[in-house]
Formats: sequence, structure tokens, C-alpha cells
Amino acid sequence: MGISIGLVGLGAFGSSFADMFMAHPLTDRVALCDREPDRVAQFANKESWKAKFNPRDAYETLEDICRADLDALVIITQHWLHGPQAIQAMESGKHVYCAVPVLCVPDADEILDCCDRLVRTVERTGQLFMYGETTCYRPEAMFCRRKAAEGGFGHFVYSEGEYFHAFDLPSCDLRQVWASRTASRIGKEYLKIHEQYERRGIRGGPMHYPTHSTGGPIYVMNARPVKVCCWGHGPISKDPYFHLTQERFSNETALFRMSNGATMRIAEYREIGFVGRETFRLYGTKGSYEDGRWIDQEHTTDLTVQQMRDPLPDEVERAFKAARPDHDVYGGHGGSHAYLVHEFVDAIAAGRTPAVDVYQAVHMTAAGAMAHKSALRDGEVLAVPQWGPAAGA
Repeated sequence: MGISIGLVGLGAFGSSFADMFMAHPLTDRVALCDREPDRVAQFANKESWKAKFNPRDAYETLEDICRADLDALVIITQHWLHGPQAIQAMESGKHVYCAVPVLCVPDADEILDCCDRLVRTVERTGQLFMYGETTCYRPEAMFCRRKAAEGGFGHFVYSEGEYFHAFDLPSCDLRQVWASRTASRIGKEYLKIHEQYERRGIRGGPMHYPTHSTGGPIYVMNARPVKVCCWGHGPISKDPYFHLTQERFSNETALFRMSNGATMRIAEYREIGFVGRETFRLYGTKGSYEDGRWIDQEHTTDLTVQQMRDPLPDEVERAFKAARPDHDVYGGHGGSHAYLVHEFVDAIAAGRTPAVDVYQAVHMTAAGAMAHKSALRDGEVLAVPQWGPAAGA
């Protein structure tokens, strides 16, 4: 028997994963769930889906699909829903793949509480949980994990992560993204909830969606942030976007002390004259990685994507190519999508904890929540909450 998986959320991002989950050789049944029927129909009516999709496995609500006899749910919905929906799914007996972040709302304390509830649910139910942070499966992250495993870095001393995404970036204008997110049925419901934060005078910031910058260093070093100080800046342009999204700052820069003794600098910027960048750098006592190069005291080696990337199993690569012949087999976000799909399905089949587990999920997310709280206090040094066994244990 293969694995049965339900896909929850088939918008622009969720739909980019659907064919891969369907095509994976270890899955034999795929269910679909979205409150917008046309999103379900775009896959339900495809000839290539007929072998693994039955029309009875089309659902409109999370409650309905949680009652289905499925092994796992893949939650790629709006970011204000992730954590609570993951908890609900695990309570119903499902393994869960959860898109990032755990939760993104203006209230940092609400984010931290959701992180805590998520950990307790995983520990209580015993269900597998995987965090879908794309940075962890970019080629550079795979390369750095290998180098770390073989001791190439020595002792980590410093790391940087940054996500430069101007709100008005032409290739991905965040004003249009916000408009799209709030145009759906679920988005219109959230606008009413959003008004409650406004009445309470609570405003967030870019650090409430931090995982594209915190994810790389935390994942590669297998270390967690323990203290943070952060400063906020802007909004400078006074664009209505920042009022609509209730963001106190447009740019936030944080400095963390890590559990391994290293320092981590994180930058989340939404007002910057830049074409966009999502990257990290790592520096150790023996070797360092930055911008596609491996550097030690004797050499600087330029790396190709193929040199950095781990191979996919042959049968998985063939299946993904057949399912999406007009697309790159690795998918988006630096070619991470294929690896995220394979890691989750393979972990279920093997009964093992996925590589990016719940403890990394909450520490990647809580780092940003505490950074924002520090920025609101003009850079006060704050402790970052800790969950689970010590990193590296």
C-alpha cells in the first residue's frame, strides 16, 4: 500500500506542489481541499490525475478532509492559518507538512503561543510534522549541510541571513500579493479579524515572516537562537501597504546569540532599492561559505548549482519530469520544491522524523517574533523561548 495525502490550499503557491505530490512513486491516493471549487477542478479534471484521484476525495473545508481516512495532510494555505490548521490536522490523526511561517499575524505573543501549542501537539499525538522552509533545500543549504557533517566549517563563529524583498518589487509586488490573499473567501474573513489588531493598537513587522532568512543558518548549524537584539526602521515611503498590513517597521535588523556560541545577523527588509535577495552566509574556524563559494585559508572555490545540490532518487526525478514536462523538475525557490515533497513522503514511508522538524520550525519562527519585540523596545536584549531537546542532541 502506498501513502494517501490530502493537499489543503491550492492557490498560487500550493498549486505549484500539487503535481509533485501526486506523481511521487510512494503516493497512491491524493485528495484535494480548497474553499474555491475552481482551484480543485484544475487538478481534478487532469487526465494525469485519474490514477490517484477519485472525485469523492474533493473537499471544501479542513474539517471535512480531516475526517477522511488519509495518512497525511499538506497545508499550504494563508500564513495566518498554518499553525492552527496543522494542530487540527494532527489532532485528527494525520501527519502534517506545513508551509511557513508557523503563524504570521501582527501579535508576536500570539505567534509564540502558537509555536508552543504546535510543539505540544506533536509531542502528544506522535504524528510526524515537517516544516516546508524552502531555504533548507536550496542547493547552497544542501552543500553546507554536507560540509558541516564532515567538519569542514570547524566551529561556527558567525552567520548571516537576509531576505531583501521590497514591497514594490516589480517581479513580485507585495501590494498585489496582499490584494490577492484578501480577495478570496478566507481572505475576506481575515480582514475582519485584522480589524481587531488595529483596534488594540498592535502592529507587526517583516520579522513576523522571518524563515527565509533565519532558516538557512539555523538548519545548517543545527543551532537555535537564545538571545536577540533588533532595530526597526521605516516605513519611509508612507505607502498605504504598510498601513493595510499593520506593519510598524518596513525594515528590521537583528543580532542573535546562538546555542553553539556563534553570532547570527538577520535582515528582513521590505523597503530597499534592490532586485531581491534570499540568501545566507556561514563562517567557521576552518572554512566558510558565501555567495556560491567555499573559502578556507588556502583556497576559494567557485561552486556550481550541480556541485552543491544533492541528487534526487532516479525514480522520483523521472516521476516529477513526467508529471510536469514543461517545468524544471526541481520546481521553484531555488529548486527546493522537489526535495521538500520527497523528504515528506519518504519520511512517512520510513516512519522517521523529517529533516526540518517541529523544533526547527518554532525556533526559526520565534526568532523573528522575539526580534520584533526587541525592535519595539529599541533594541533591548531579549531571551528567545526554547523548546525540545538541546540542538544537536
